[in-house]
Amino acid sequence: MHKCSRKKTQLYLLSVFFAFFVLSFILIHDDASTKPGDDGGRRLILKPSFPTFTTTNASTRKTKKWVVGELPSGASDWSKATKACAHAQSYNGRPSSRVKYHWGKESRSNECNAFSGRWVYDNYSYPLYDETGCPYMSDQLACRKHGRPDRDYQKWRWQPRGCDLKRWNAIEMLEKLRGKRLMFVGDSLNRGQWISMVCLVQSVIPSGKKLMTPNSALTKFIAEEYNASIEFYWAPLIVESNSDDPINHRLSDRIIRPDSLLRHASEWAKADILVFNSYLWWRNGPKIKLLWSYKGGVCEEADGKEAMKLALETWADWIESSVNPLKHRVFFVTMSPTHLWSQEWNPGSDGNCFQEKAPIEMEGHWGNGSDLNAMQMVDEIMARLGPIVTVLNITQLSEYRKDGHPSIYRKFWETLSQQQLANPVSYADCIHWCLPGVPDVWNELLFNFL
Repeated sequence: MHKCSRKKTQLYLLSVFFAFFVLSFILIHDDASTKPGDDGGRRLILKPSFPTFTTTNASTRKTKKWVVGELPSGASDWSKATKACAHAQSYNGRPSSRVKYHWGKESRSNECNAFSGRWVYDNYSYPLYDETGCPYMSDQLACRKHGRPDRDYQKWRWQPRGCDLKRWNAIEMLEKLRGKRLMFVGDSLNRGQWISMVCLVQSVIPSGKKLMTPNSALTKFIAEEYNASIEFYWAPLIVESNSDDPINHRLSDRIIRPDSLLRHASEWAKADILVFNSYLWWRNGPKIKLLWSYKGGVCEEADGKEAMKLALETWADWIESSVNPLKHRVFFVTMSPTHLWSQEWNPGSDGNCFQEKAPIEMEGHWGNGSDLNAMQMVDEIMARLGPIVTVLNITQLSEYRKDGHPSIYRKFWETLSQQQLANPVSYADCIHWCLPGVPDVWNELLFNFL
């Protein structure tokens, strides 16, 4: 009797142990199959209200996850980063992104292409606002204030081929933004587009019902009656970098964390509509230092295009894992061209945009201010995101506008030498844009796509 009871007990314990072993195996296997690096497993779905960024080391399949606010050790100490990058290695590649490419569909031939067309002189409808009537105008973009004698650059309308853009309406734009946060993210070119948007809408908002927060990494224009804000966030290289200070960012060594953008993304996640750009800073200066988090602080260096691709892949991972297209809109503005060499539109000349007063008329013009290889790389990254991101392709239409830059008619914060002053071409700004002007058209396109 006792032997029978003992056998039953042993059988019971054996069955419990076996059941526990099977359950453990299933749980472990299931956990492995949901990791976001395994092609055959289920995808980890992240809610946009609490975005996380995940990097995957393809060789070990070990995944590290950082939630908003948590940063790699030493992420805020760029003086240590500078020391770490004093003797940077050459970039030797990294594991491929966990997000696979999803090539976009080609547009149908009967669809309107808002980005292909011509500039039409229109002194009846343009400019859409007066420079002096916008109290938020930047001295970097206020060309009339700083002595520009002509005004024709303000009076050109973009006319797409085969269709028309919806006419700008400030009230309608504010209604689109009611209860929402529109955030421009990028460098000074994106800041110019932000100022343009503020100037485009501010005149229809009653005095006392609008305000601008002090200039900082995140600056807000608030339209109180609409419970709406139009914001600018300074992130010139998209990922975290030693140039993230909106004031003190002119550094001899440019260092980025190509696999880290959480400090920035914690702000982006609060916006309803995001407008990104990133291009100019990747072309400016020598090679860029790459301070890797997943390599434990190893520092490498790469050329601008290579570093840009790494940063945009990290950004694309965050977009795909953290943005809900049903609740949020994301736009990416393509590169803004420069007009630094007048021989491109006037063979034999030796100048730049200084004293240019009319657009380039040659259809399909491309200058050296637009890197077509970089555009192709950006196009591939955007194509993989499909409808999650709307691309505002402003490059070709802006290429025609050699007349739209501030040239010498802006405030220069650095002291100009007598030699420069004697030769205006030497210090003309052929990168940024006068307002009113070309960025207003970028915002008209944004208005149409919203």
